[in-house]
Amino acid sequence: MSALARWCYQHRYVVLALWITLLVGLGAANASRGTAYSDEFSLPGTESSKALDLLEQASPEQAGDTGQIVVHAENGKITDAGVQQRVSAMLAEVSKLSHVSGVTSPYDEAGATQVSPDGTIAFATVQFDALAPDIPVPDVEKVIDTAQAIDGDGVQVELGGQVIQNATQEPPGGSEIFGVIAAAIILFITFGSLFASLMPIMVALFGVGVGILSIGQLSHAMSLSSIAPTLAALIGLGVGIDYALFIVTRYRNGLKSGLQPEDAAIRALNTSGRAVLFAGGTVVIALLGLLVLNVNFLAGMGIGAAITVLATVAAAITLLPAALGMLGVRLLSRRERRALAEHGPSESHARQGFWGRWAKLIERRKLLFGLVATALIVVLSLPTLSLRLGSSDAGNDPSDSTTRQAYDLLAEGFGPGSNGPLLLVAELGSDADAQALTALADTIQDTPGVAAVAAVPVQPGATLGMIQVVPTTSPQDAKTSELIQHLRKDVIPPAESGTSMQVYVGGATAIFDDFADVLTGKLPLFIGVIVALGCLLLLLAFRSIVVSLTAAVMNLIAAAASFGVLVAVFQWGWGSSAIGAGPGGPVEAFLPVIMLAILFGLSMDYQVFLVSRMHEEWQHSRDNARAVTVGQAETGRVITAAALIMIFVFAAFILEGQRIIAEFGVGLAAAVAIDAFLIRTILVPAVMHGLGNANWWLPGWLDRILPHLSVDPADEPLPDATADEPPAAELVSR
Repeated sequence: MSALARWCYQHRYVVLALWITLLVGLGAANASRGTAYSDEFSLPGTESSKALDLLEQASPEQAGDTGQIVVHAENGKITDAGVQQRVSAMLAEVSKLSHVSGVTSPYDEAGATQVSPDGTIAFATVQFDALAPDIPVPDVEKVIDTAQAIDGDGVQVELGGQVIQNATQEPPGGSEIFGVIAAAIILFITFGSLFASLMPIMVALFGVGVGILSIGQLSHAMSLSSIAPTLAALIGLGVGIDYALFIVTRYRNGLKSGLQPEDAAIRALNTSGRAVLFAGGTVVIALLGLLVLNVNFLAGMGIGAAITVLATVAAAITLLPAALGMLGVRLLSRRERRALAEHGPSESHARQGFWGRWAKLIERRKLLFGLVATALIVVLSLPTLSLRLGSSDAGNDPSDSTTRQAYDLLAEGFGPGSNGPLLLVAELGSDADAQALTALADTIQDTPGVAAVAAVPVQPGATLGMIQVVPTTSPQDAKTSELIQHLRKDVIPPAESGTSMQVYVGGATAIFDDFADVLTGKLPLFIGVIVALGCLLLLLAFRSIVVSLTAAVMNLIAAAASFGVLVAVFQWGWGSSAIGAGPGGPVEAFLPVIMLAILFGLSMDYQVFLVSRMHEEWQHSRDNARAVTVGQAETGRVITAAALIMIFVFAAFILEGQRIIAEFGVGLAAAVAIDAFLIRTILVPAVMHGLGNANWWLPGWLDRILPHLSVDPADEPLPDATADEPPAAELVSR
């Protein structure tokens, strides 16, 4: 690291020019080629995927997504002549639009059941020729505009369905700027220097910019969801600012101790820079752990976020030393520079300040503080026991959106299940199979939890049959998931017995339910992989079995506590409406695996920065109590400042107005707060004090076979490359 830091410092303008060129080049590529984000995901082997495949093969025009045009007669009935004339003319226009393969009108015989019992609400089904992610937004907007052209004069028109939801969803609103502003304020309070407070933000913005522009181009080569750049920005800003903060802190301490600026930069990169490299590597490994799930949707998100983290690490170890060379001692405040000039070098007073007193208090009252922290974490974790994974529906959309109003009208007129009907697709081999399918429809009609059943008439010789089943509960209701399982396990198998018929439960609601099941089943494997990798990395870094296992356990309980907060806010609805996320509903199925990947990486960051200083002191003194106390005292201030920055950056994303992004924001902000202020500040030091010298135990045979890896080495004498230059104190006084 010393050679890299020295080169970047001495060729600072070249390094800056290279980064600017890279940023501009990627920006030009994005402007000319655009991006190709896609929200498609496949679930091979599931019933819902099989149903979709059959539809695509037998009837491609029926395999696309559907939407609903919901009409509410405010002063009469849907069948009133004036209303019927306006609606029929509008539906005729919609049927001619691009990507619309058909419209089932409530005034047609096939749509007779699409009028509510009181006659005031009706809906038309719009069949699209492709899935929602594959339909251009302008074409969907044309459907919306055509339908809502008749809105008014006693007729309310709203539209629902996944296609409409994709097109009307608000794009990211740039709320991350609030997180950046909060980070700048925290850094200024921490450092008291404008340049020192802006430096980490500048470096992070370069890294995040390069990362997001890179994944924009990568979207042409692989499947990356539209949420990938927002997630990458969320993670990249948090870790990027923190990584630069750790290095800048070490650099400032070097200046205060009398080092010349170049030597201070080299030493900062050779110590904290190594820790940043290691910490960033753990985040990347944790994110790439998503690949073991074998779900392209999640793999793309993990790769996109990992690329952005790599870009922020690269900025921290190359652009930052170049920037240090440009600003030199100006990263100290005027007061600090005057003190350095007047009184000469001085060592850090962290051990005598607040964090020194706090560390000694934890040492004296380790059992009490350990129990209190554990109790708080247990309380926060309890809601996790009722965690339910699934997919939120339009009932969680903003109340003034057309999708939410269509959802409410359908629920009012036809029951909540009308917002997510199930589609049973049957492979038929004979006329007897067609009769068995008809009998199955009659059986399903009498099944508890079913509000309505509509079987598509089977023509002689047809090889495919379909039954639409409307549940009595909404798509995101747990009872709807239970109905899907009941149909698959208890209702359909007897109907298939003795026939060649094969029936698959499909439709959008079943697809999301299968998605949740697939991820739940793979969650233990995923947790095992990232825990094992994390333990191995820490074992290599600190050569201690206890430190590695302690970190793994702490990471798991931090995740459990943060999931508890998620369940309380989004599943139980404690405040979800207040932040624009709608009423309570299931936690998004893919959220736990992505959050676990991020949390394990971020938790490793704090563990590395905390334990590396403890380990350094242990190697010097062989006194565990001193090592833990000194390590906590000297890292507490910077770790809490870094945590506050991450909390504000993550919390800013709650303002995006999207439920999924808000779930990430709340979950990650809560996780960082729990990790930094309960676990790393109280529980880890308390446990390490209690374990004593056992913290640093490693069997001799294992020590011999493990490669040696220095994460944060002790300060060593620097080469005499700048011996002719005056010390920092003299530079300040000039």
